[in-house]
Amino acid sequence: MARALATAFKAPLVSATVSRLLIDLNRSPGHPQLYSAVTRRLRGVQRAAIVERHYRPYRAQVEALVEEAVARGNRVIHISSHSFTPALHGRIRTADVGLLYDPRRRGEVALCERWKTALIERAPALRVRRNYPYAGKGDGLTAHLRRRHPARAYIGIELEVNQAIVGERRRWAQLRRALVYSLHTALSGDPS
Repeated sequence: MARALATAFKAPLVSATVSRLLIDLNRSPGHPQLYSAVTRRLRGVQRAAIVERHYRPYRAQVEALVEEAVARGNRVIHISSHSFTPALHGRIRTADVGLLYDPRRRGEVALCERWKTALIERAPALRVRRNYPYAGKGDGLTAHLRRRHPARAYIGIELEVNQAIVGERRRWAQLRRALVYSLHTALSGDPS
């Protein structure tokens, strides 16, 4: 999904193939879920090596791209692409797509409203929810970057896609096209 968005918008792509079973690149240092149950039991030196090899380079690359764009006077729209499991702790998640944002940031609220509207118009059968299955203002890379940059300079959206769709080739291709098209539509309505 991230590649499709980056290609369509000619935007920089920072991606990682590291599983959260090793380290969760979206968590802040010190967060209790930064490491999985398995890696949490490793010695400190082993965890530090994981941070240096996987966590720091990814985070540093994202932060540098945002810093450079903001320094040039650009408004950054950062889409952080993730997937979520269809069920967690025995509870079925009732969404195909989640758009996560900080409700205190008007630009993020407005973009997600427009994106959701455009996505439903393009693919009416999709179940699209805002700030679901997680709260958009919770711990994560976008929350970290919001603390570093004012709302006028940085919009951080986490795109969450249900893994059940990812496993279905045809639906997955349709969803990628719908997300790209609807984001383009939503951004063309951005007054800034």
